Amino acid sequence: MAELVKATEPFRLCTRLHLSELTGLKAATLSELLELLKTVSGSCIYHHTHRFLQQHQYLSPEPPNDFAYWVTNVLGERELGENLASIDIIQFTSVRSLREKIIAVIEDYLRKRPSAQKRFVNPGAEFHFIKSVSFIFPTNYVASDLKELAEILKKITIDSIYYHVFESRLRLEKGKNDISLWIEKVIGDKRLADKITQLDPYTFTLEALRKKLVNLIEKSLH
Repeated sequence: MAELVKATEPFRLCTRLHLSELTGLKAATLSELLELLKTVSGSCIYHHTHRFLQQHQYLSPEPPNDFAYWVTNVLGERELGENLASIDIIQFTSVRSLREKIIAVIEDYLRKRPSAQKRFVNPGAEFHFIKSVSFIFPTNYVASDLKELAEILKKITIDSIYYHVFESRLRLEKGKNDISLWIEKVIGDKRLADKITQLDPYTFTLEALRKKLVNLIEKSLH
């Protein structure tokens, strides 16, 4: 068994309370959607690219983001919808860069098909912008080594796993998830940290992601 390294800075697990809040902003055309995408808060972009993951955490792979769904099924621009759905969120380390990509995809489509700007949806079918509001709370769980971390990951809520894997990387712009950062910088196990960083969490259910994280950590201990 590998030597168990005790952390100089223990890892305190946090959890989150998530609320969805209407903004009152809506789009009836692709042009209106594009202009609002440029000005709405980052919490709106986050909500509409992660809503399915947050509300339907037992589905894998995740359904398309809200923008892709509306463009395809309501506006009827199927090709653009496919382009938006194919955006690989794991490639982005900030909501800002994700926003820029979504905008670029729509602008490129409108350059090729300017007539798409004129298509309106029926009243009541507009795209309504909603923002994601998260409240973060520390839990009583604190890990001083990898063995303790694995045991904690087995029993914490999926809200806690969601926060440390998704929100910390993208919304807090840390570049990596909290777990990888702690393992690399405090425990000093870069190999394990890299394995966790290289996971695409969007291809797992949250329970499957929990099992994968535990499995990787426990394997590193033998």
